[in-house]
Amino acid sequence: MQRIACLVLALICAGTTPALAAGASSAGGAVKQGFNSIAVGIFVLFIAITLYITWWASRHSRSAKDFYAAGGRIGGFQNGLAIAGDFMSAATFLGVTGLVFARGLDAVVYSLSALVGLSLLLFTLVEPFRNLGRYTLADVASYRLNKRPLRGFTALTSLVVVLMYLITQMVGAGALIQVLFGLPYAYAVVIIGTLMVVYVSVGGMMATTWVQIIKAVLMMFGVTVLSIGTLYHFDFSFSEMFRQAVATHKLGGRILEAGTLLTDPVSTVSLALALVFGFIGMPHVLMRLFTVPDVKQAYRSVFYSSCFMAYVFILVTFVIGVGAIVILNQHPELYDSAGKLVGGNNMVAIHLSEVIAGDVFLGFISAIVFATILAVVAGLTLAGASAISHDFYAGVMRHGRITEHDEVRITRIATILLGVLAIALGIVFQGQNVAFLVSMVFAISASANFPILVLSVYWRGLTSRGAILGGAIGLVTAVSLIILGPTLWVVILGHAKPVFPYEYPALYSMPVSFIAIIIFSLTDRSATAVKDRKAFDELYLDMYLGKSVKEEVTG
Repeated sequence: MQRIACLVLALICAGTTPALAAGASSAGGAVKQGFNSIAVGIFVLFIAITLYITWWASRHSRSAKDFYAAGGRIGGFQNGLAIAGDFMSAATFLGVTGLVFARGLDAVVYSLSALVGLSLLLFTLVEPFRNLGRYTLADVASYRLNKRPLRGFTALTSLVVVLMYLITQMVGAGALIQVLFGLPYAYAVVIIGTLMVVYVSVGGMMATTWVQIIKAVLMMFGVTVLSIGTLYHFDFSFSEMFRQAVATHKLGGRILEAGTLLTDPVSTVSLALALVFGFIGMPHVLMRLFTVPDVKQAYRSVFYSSCFMAYVFILVTFVIGVGAIVILNQHPELYDSAGKLVGGNNMVAIHLSEVIAGDVFLGFISAIVFATILAVVAGLTLAGASAISHDFYAGVMRHGRITEHDEVRITRIATILLGVLAIALGIVFQGQNVAFLVSMVFAISASANFPILVLSVYWRGLTSRGAILGGAIGLVTAVSLIILGPTLWVVILGHAKPVFPYEYPALYSMPVSFIAIIIFSLTDRSATAVKDRKAFDELYLDMYLGKSVKEEVTG
């Protein structure tokens, strides 16, 4: 059960499917499909449109604000689509469907965790973020604290999160495209990496935003059509669909109950904490709040994205996943000699699209999956490049004394380097189990980024020393427990038993981080600490009265 939970975390939040998160394209009986000309044609059309948008965006990016935040010109509805496009990965469509197909409605917990994270973001951090920050998470975390060390630490954690994410994306993309398109793994990784570098380095946030918007619209359209086709099979009767699913599935009525995926309460709670609070600390998601003109539009962004994501999650979980249990069971040619679905459970939605609407719709859905991966890696790459250029180079190395032109130039260079590194690591990690990287991503975000972020805007007593030392302890605790846990210690390193028995450390590493931050802050009597506490009043006014954000990084 713990292994299943680990792979599910990769499924929901890393843009990979369970088997792909494990880095095994052959997992679950996956087989390479033949060259799908329809899918490739649709994807080439998508590439052509988005490259044109990238060229158009490059002509309108004249400043750092244009490059990092699309000049703040994105509307709330558009940004809501972009946030949904950034978060609704291929896993939302393929992986969740496969989980429902295999284990029933217990998979709904993962969809709900994402929506809870958005709700908490909506009510706790949207206004502080939009009023205090400019481009990155570090802008907010260091607003009233000692900027250089805080920026350095936050840039480090953000970059680690982004790089680990990109590795899982590349491994998942290579394996998935190998199955869907019949392309060699290395070619798929190079194509994805090259396109993401072009989108980000040439078009910046404006191009990335429109790639995500187009992808979100395509996904919602594809999910809607597939859901209608699935319900048509049951004469649009939900009760009949669920009745037949219960009668067909090997678990019977248990598919409607909880506990078929996660039976260990500690792992369940720890997973939920990682999903909810780790999501709030994700740098590529939070950057989207700076692309709108004001706080009102930022609130609208999160509200609309919640609606779009809820719509997709509901259809994928309660219609496509449940309906596939019945429909695919009526096609024995889709199963191998061992009785397992060809391609594994990750291919449930793909097989269902072919059964319902033929090769053309299969090609369309396959192209959407490819486009989805592109949209996610573009957002990640921009966040990583921004951490390098805006936070570390401009804020730490140059003390904020840098022109906008030079900062954007460094960002483009960082984008190219990240792209090359992501391609290389994606090829190196081919066939490797990368699920532990996903665990680290959300553990780091929930145990280092989130505590510093929320305490910096809501607790007067926070000091620079407390934030850095406490965040570092949370980071080390999370990484150490994952290394000593079942996935890395047993599955990867080959030991007989794990030192730490649980897959996810958030239940332990998050409290450790908060406690350490609070203790080190309360015991800090330095002059810097006095200054940090006094600066809270200024932050509070800026946060709620909407004062102008400082234009230059100082300290």
